Amino acid sequence: MSGPHRGAGPAEVLDCRGQRCPLPVIRLARRLPELPVGAVLRVLADDPAAAVDIPAWCRMRGQEFVAAHAEGPGYDVRRVG
Repeated sequence: MSGPHRGAGPAEVLDCRGQRCPLPVIRLARRLPELPVGAVLRVLADDPAAAVDIPAWCRMRGQEFVAAHAEGPGYDVRRVG
């Protein structure tokens, strides 16, 4: 399998369901640096703002937004550096 997932699922799942903006992004920002470069963190967040906030945070911080998933709903972020 090729493409953005590189054949692997997320290294970790961060459950932020039930938390409102900005808590999912704050938790993402704290946890991602603790993972190895190249690892994917899936953030489960049911706050509608997360669909905009998480990709925007990735752009501002130079991290890779991999995908959004309807189930969860979840957002995959790959640590770039």
